[in-house]
Amino acid sequence: MAFEWPWQYSFPPFFTLQPNLETRKKQLEAWCSLILTFCKQKKIFTFDVTEAQTSELFCNKSINRKLSNDDLIFVLETLRKRGNLHWRDKKKTHFTIIWRTPDQWGTILYEWAQRTARLNTVCTIFELTNGVETTEEEFYGLDDSLILASLKTLEASRKAEIIDRDGVKFFP
Repeated sequence: MAFEWPWQYSFPPFFTLQPNLETRKKQLEAWCSLILTFCKQKKIFTFDVTEAQTSELFCNKSINRKLSNDDLIFVLETLRKRGNLHWRDKKKTHFTIIWRTPDQWGTILYEWAQRTARLNTVCTIFELTNGVETTEEEFYGLDDSLILASLKTLEASRKAEIIDRDGVKFFP
């Protein structure tokens, strides 16, 4: 399915952070919405900042516009403050997009376990995120740190137990 770009994506000023605070606030909302929608549809969980600068998400070649590095970092920091981004390193060169919270992912994982009769069985993290039986699932390809955080929410509610950071057992 082709991604449907919002109207702002074809509007050149969208790619430069605006000085007027009200305008900038709306612009940042639009950027955050665009990034989360794009990543969700394309099932993108992680990004490298260097790659992001040239990706179609932040670079519209048809109007010859892209976010500057400083503006890109500002937009990403806005996402982080909202809880939708996690920096994977201190230098801020890699990040994880969080378009669902760990609680939400945990619910999705548990519903899958119930639906596929995986309660009282052990699954590896690899099976969940890269297995043949999960290719059509929303959590397929989910970042390891995010899936572990999601499974910890299930563990806290006694719906699962993480086994050696490599596996999980789901409980009824």
